Amino acid sequence: MDNIVHRKIRVGISACAYGAKTRYNRKGWDLVSEFGRDMSNFIWCPVCPEVMSGMGTPRTQIRIQGDSGRDVIEGRAKVITRNGVDVTADILSASNVCMDILKKSEIDAFIYMDGSPTCGVERTSLKNNKVGKPPGVFGAMLLNEDIFLIPALSLASPVRRWDYKRRLYAYVWAKNQEIKTKDELFKFWHNVKFLCQELDEKESRIMGKKIANSEFSPELAQELKIFVTALMKKPSTLEKIKNRLWKHYVYIKRKQGTEIEEIMAPQENRNMHHIAMELEALEKYAFTHDILFGSMPARNK
Repeated sequence: MDNIVHRKIRVGISACAYGAKTRYNRKGWDLVSEFGRDMSNFIWCPVCPEVMSGMGTPRTQIRIQGDSGRDVIEGRAKVITRNGVDVTADILSASNVCMDILKKSEIDAFIYMDGSPTCGVERTSLKNNKVGKPPGVFGAMLLNEDIFLIPALSLASPVRRWDYKRRLYAYVWAKNQEIKTKDELFKFWHNVKFLCQELDEKESRIMGKKIANSEFSPELAQELKIFVTALMKKPSTLEKIKNRLWKHYVYIKRKQGTEIEEIMAPQENRNMHHIAMELEALEKYAFTHDILFGSMPARNK
């Protein structure tokens, strides 16, 4: 059971975050370029429900008149333009078309643009004085699917970008593993347990004890896969990432008797870019020397 994802990961994305000028004011941001060379590890599928609703760009801003996008889907709220025009039917139709496209593309993840009444998951307004509660219409549809969700604006942070990337690799890897024996179950858990413990130590310890004390069964294997894939969607914190970085580095130093030039002592000050550089250097060294880097248990081929 190797730890390599043997295909390109398929990622849907709000078109405005892909660089397309599809926002209401004819603006867009090329946030995926932040991935650098890693961009080639993904197949991209940009969509924009508002453009596909027929509103085009530039266009009048829209908002949810009611509680949230979920209520729009269930018929308890509307989507209206700033001029008061009801565009609910068009937005629902376009959102369903976009979801059909994502399903046909067999995406593993979606990068959403918060602050949108359609694609927003945590916010549906760019203003502090929010109109309507999240999620947006398309955001609600995304939450109903088993999709790894990534907020687009998080990609601007090198450490958060690394965190989402490593968890996405682990998510896809875990989801595609077949666990048919107790030995395969142990190998699967050994590969991901360090990252699981970083993300939720209490629940991971409970799962670890259950694996150790139970007989193998397909039901247990399925429970473990569901536990791991669900946990991979949970962001880590900077402090946890830095703590694990140093722990893994100390282990590698002891095992290999070598030092990695880019990695600084824990008490030394460094910015986010340098922390990301340290993580990538340790990641590269571990994979080159066939050492399990517990903070990033899976990688692209």
